[in-house]
Parts: sequence; C-alpha cells; structure tokens
Amino acid sequence: MAFGAAAVANGFSVLQACLLSLLTFSGASQFAVVGVIGAGGSAISAIATASLLGTRNALYGVIMAPHLNVRGFKRVVAAQVTIDESTGVALGQEQRGIDAVKKGFWYTGFGVFVFWNLFTLAGALGAQAMGDIRAFGLDSAVPAAFLGLVWPRLTGKFERILAVSCALFAIAMTPILPAGLPIIATAFIAIVIGMKR
Repeated sequence: MAFGAAAVANGFSVLQACLLSLLTFSGASQFAVVGVIGAGGSAISAIATASLLGTRNALYGVIMAPHLNVRGFKRVVAAQVTIDESTGVALGQEQRGIDAVKKGFWYTGFGVFVFWNLFTLAGALGAQAMGDIRAFGLDSAVPAAFLGLVWPRLTGKFERILAVSCALFAIAMTPILPAGLPIIATAFIAIVIGMKR
C-alpha cells in the first residue's frame, strides 16, 4: 500500500503506479523510480537508480537457475518472480529437497506478486481519494522503505560506516546534483570500496 500511495503522492497516476508494479515488480527499484521522479529527476536517472538496485535480482537468478531448471516461457515467468522473498524462501528449503525448493520459490513468488499488486492498487486508489497526500507525510514512505531494506544488511561496523558516509555524501550532493544522481553516485562509491575490501 505504501508504494501505491507514494507513487500517487509523487505525481504518478493510479494506472502508472499499477503498471510500474506489474512490470518492474521489485520493491526497491519501484520506490527508486518514484522517489527520483517525484524529486524532479529525469527518467534516465530514475532508470539508472532502479537498475542498480535491481542487479541483485539478476544475481538471484544465477543462484536459482540450477534449482529451477526451467526453459522457454516458464523461464520468463521465473525471472519476473525472482525477488528477495522467493529466493530466500526457496533456499531456506534446501535441506528438504529440490521439490521443496521449487514449491517455496513458486508459491512465494506468485503469492507476493499477486498481493503486492493488489495492495499497490489499493494504496494508489486510497491516496487518490485522499487528495494531496503529501499533507499526511506519506511522501516519506520512499526513504522509509529504503531504510527498511538496507538496515538488516548493516551487520558490521564497516557496513554501518559506509552506509552513513554514503548517506551524508548524498545529502551534501542533493543541492548540487540533479535528482537521482546523488544516489547513483553513492552506489558507485559503495561498489568501489567493496571491490577494494
């Protein structure tokens, strides 16, 4: 619901919010597009930011491909529902065998896909009915969602220092760079530091 509401709050129509949810189906990437466009950034910046965040799904695909062993159209469907949740549940079933891995992946992938899209529609319709939802502070859903996604991954001192440094850099660059570019720049900083570590 937060995504649908945030999309409408940032100038997307209900249809645009629902299509973005149906076609992109990657929460972090969707929130990135909405946040960058809502802040006045270009479509190129929004797509670049969303693509950087979505690269992890490609890595999940590499991990899941040998487990699922799908071909043709089924492979396209599997790619669409390869997300954090479906991959995590599937890999959590490894000790129970390959059938459990496949069931975990497909049930979770389809379950999240259906409910994510239904609640996106509900949030977008609710936000549209409320009028200017920025008055309710719902535009803070985008940064709150990012924080929620990043926080569990900050397990060590190095990761926390890197995250805070990147956040401070993004805040400092916000008045200088066009919308979306501060986030892209911090992603490159994290990649460079990660490669040197």
